Amino acid sequence: MSFSTSRASASALPSAPSPDPSAHPLAPYGWDDDWAAAFAPHLERGLVPGRVVRVDRGQCDVVTADGLVRVDTEFVTPNDPLRVICTGDWAVVDAGGDPRYVQEYLPRRTAFVRSTSSKRSEGQILAANVDFAIIAVSLAVELDLGRIERFLALAWESGAQPLVVLTKADLVPDALGLSYLVRDVEDTAPGVPVLAVSATDGSGLDVLAAVVSGGTTVLLGQSGAGKSTLANVLLGQDVMLVRAARDVDGKGRHTTTTRNLLVLPGGGVLIDTPGLRGVGLYDAGSGVGQVFSEIEELAAGCRFQDCAHVAEPGCAVIEAVSDGELPERRLDSYRKLLRENQRIVAKTDARLRAEIRKEWKRRGAEGRAAMEAKRGRRA
Repeated sequence: MSFSTSRASASALPSAPSPDPSAHPLAPYGWDDDWAAAFAPHLERGLVPGRVVRVDRGQCDVVTADGLVRVDTEFVTPNDPLRVICTGDWAVVDAGGDPRYVQEYLPRRTAFVRSTSSKRSEGQILAANVDFAIIAVSLAVELDLGRIERFLALAWESGAQPLVVLTKADLVPDALGLSYLVRDVEDTAPGVPVLAVSATDGSGLDVLAAVVSGGTTVLLGQSGAGKSTLANVLLGQDVMLVRAARDVDGKGRHTTTTRNLLVLPGGGVLIDTPGLRGVGLYDAGSGVGQVFSEIEELAAGCRFQDCAHVAEPGCAVIEAVSDGELPERRLDSYRKLLRENQRIVAKTDARLRAEIRKEWKRRGAEGRAAMEAKRGRRA
C-alpha cells in the first residue's frame, strides 16, 4: 500500500482496534482483554498493572489505574540489555510500599531494537508493544533512500507496521515534484504506506491522526526530521520542544532527550523518541528481507540456492539488474544491509561465525583456482 497527500484516505491505511475507554481506566493507554488475561496471575498476588511512560536511570514513570507513579526498577535490571524495562512495557507493580517497585513486565508483543555503537554490538531496545512505527523523513533536504531502507528493516523486524511520513511537504515547490518524491519512497518501501504531510498548511495530518488513533505508535527519525512538530500537532498542544533545523543539511539538535509515551486526544498513544544519528541493525534478517521483498522473490529463480547475487551464472537477480527491472542501487543496499546484519549476528552466534569463515575459505579457494587457471591459459 502507498499513499500520497492528495490520494490518501483514513480508511485505506492500516489500523488496530481501539479499546473501549469505559472498559478500564488504562484502556486509553492500550489495555485490552489480552493484557488483562496475561496479568491475571499477578492480580491474584495483589499486584497492579501499569504502562511505562518514561524510563530514567533506575526509575520509571508508570501510569496505573490510580494515576501516575514513580517506581524503582531494581528488580528488573538484568544483564541482558534487551530485557531492561522500556517505554511502552506493561509493568507489574506492587500495590503499596515506599518506595514502590516494578516486579517484572508482561511478555512483549513487539519490540523495536537497534544495535548500539559499542564494540560489543549490543542491542538497545527503544520501544515496546508498538503497533505502528512512523519513520519521519524531512523533504527539506535530499532524500536518503538507504537510510529509509535501514529504518524500515528495523521496523519490520520489530513486528510493528511501518509507515513513512514525509514531513515539510509545503517546502516542495509543486505538486508534480512532490508526487515524484513520494513515488521514489514508495519504490523503496514495498508494502509500506507513504504519506506526505505539512504542519504548516495541515495537509495529510487528518489521515495521519486517523492512523495513530488505532493503537500504540512510535515516532522515529533523524534530528531535524520534524518529529517533535508532528508530535505537537497530533497531541493538539505544544508538549514537545521544537528547534529549527539547519538549512544546509536539515539537521537539528536533539529536542527530545527521552522516550515518552503520551495519550493522544483522538485515541491511541504516541511514543516520541530522540533523533537517531546511528541506526544499526540488530539481528534484523527477516526485516531486511521484507524491505527488499522483490529481490527475495527474484532470488527464488536463481540457478544456485546459495547464490550471493554477485557474479554467479544463472543469477536471476543480476539478470533483473541488467534488464533494468531492478535498480542497481537497491541491490547494492540489499547487499550492504545483509552484510552488516550478518556481522552483528556473528558476534554472538558461534555457529554462524564458523559458517562465515567456511564460506570465505570456499570463495578464496575458488578465486585462487580461477587465477591459476588463468595463468595456465596464458602460459
